[in-house]
Amino acid sequence: MKRIPLALFLLFLAGSCRQSSKMLVEREFADSLVGQKHVSAAMQTADSNLAFWERRMETLPDNFVNGPEYASALAARFRLYGNIKDLVKADSLVQCSNAANQEKEPGIFRSLASFALLQHQFPRADSFLKRAILIDGHSVPNTYLAFDVAFETGQYAKAKSLLQSLEKDQSYGYFFRRSKYEHYDGSLDSSINYMMRAAKKAGDNRYLLQTALSNAADLNIHKGNLSAAYDLYRQSIRLDGADLHSIMGLGWIALVHDKNDSLAERIFDFVKGYTHAPDVLLKLEQVAEAREDKPGQEKYASAFASIAGDSLYGNMYSKYLIDLYTGVLKEPAKAVELAEQDTYNRPTPQVYAGYAWALFCNGQKDKAYEIFKGYVSQKPLEGLELYYMGKMMQGMNKGYNAQQFFKAAWKNRYDLSPAKVKELEKDLE
Repeated sequence: MKRIPLALFLLFLAGSCRQSSKMLVEREFADSLVGQKHVSAAMQTADSNLAFWERRMETLPDNFVNGPEYASALAARFRLYGNIKDLVKADSLVQCSNAANQEKEPGIFRSLASFALLQHQFPRADSFLKRAILIDGHSVPNTYLAFDVAFETGQYAKAKSLLQSLEKDQSYGYFFRRSKYEHYDGSLDSSINYMMRAAKKAGDNRYLLQTALSNAADLNIHKGNLSAAYDLYRQSIRLDGADLHSIMGLGWIALVHDKNDSLAERIFDFVKGYTHAPDVLLKLEQVAEAREDKPGQEKYASAFASIAGDSLYGNMYSKYLIDLYTGVLKEPAKAVELAEQDTYNRPTPQVYAGYAWALFCNGQKDKAYEIFKGYVSQKPLEGLELYYMGKMMQGMNKGYNAQQFFKAAWKNRYDLSPAKVKELEKDLE
């Protein structure tokens, strides 16, 4: 088994530390965020729109316009605060509108498909898309939606073909999706470039611009360029402080780059005061992990699992639940059950890698290896799945294979939790 000489690895590691020793998250900027008392313009607009359409629904519940508008306001609030009940209610309202329109409006089916995608209900999204295509064929909106369904369900050749058919459009939607495909295909620089081109196409739409900037920041974290990620998160936050995703991004940089767990915790606690989504609990679990605080890890992991495991969320958080059940919560049988369900919903190499890992952790090594050979080997994976496969190969005494996965995971180390990065450093010695 070929291994990196310890002295050479430590020299490389020391060089990396010197290059990234500068603290990125400025305390003054973080203090201005976590100390803010006002509600952002986006939050004010979302809340007032929702109140208006809620009143209209109460007075004119059968009006054809009120239901979809109310659903749109609920979806906007979901994007800000992450309350899954808003999205479920919006979905229900659009279904009522669909029935009232005798299932003849393709736009309504596309809305239902989009809501299903947000809820990670991919087979359901596909069924709505097919209904839209039956009504108005392979229109541009239907083709974009077809890409989304194909991409999310691992039909990458189909997704690529659909994207090629849309190339002349050169719109925000095209560049955003092109970025997603380039990332999957391993072309990270191209992915970042296309996401920034999407940002330029956002025009006056602040939500679209913030979405593109924060996604470009995420991609720069994948690349390991945390300075660029920090600048992009800040750009988005300055547009409006309602971008909780970007604020959490700052907390993540403070944790994994600056090693400032106290500041990271303050930022995550601030977000926790606004959001209903469980994501921030996972971040707080990782702060506890960085501190080697086992009771804290268990506390936040259990809280995350309690919320994310609710039936309303379906498969939305399966990836992270599998990580917790095979790790700090030590319930690998639950991880297997979740992962198996997810392979039917979203049969991608990443999902199958999570399934193989869950099986391995549950003592089902032969089946885990069969899943790996059939659905994961030689396929593009993200940092977490690369780490899983490295540990699995290591546990099966396949040292060379393990090292290849570990080296690939190291390139994505800023996507990994602090404890996994420490473990990865040991595995690469």
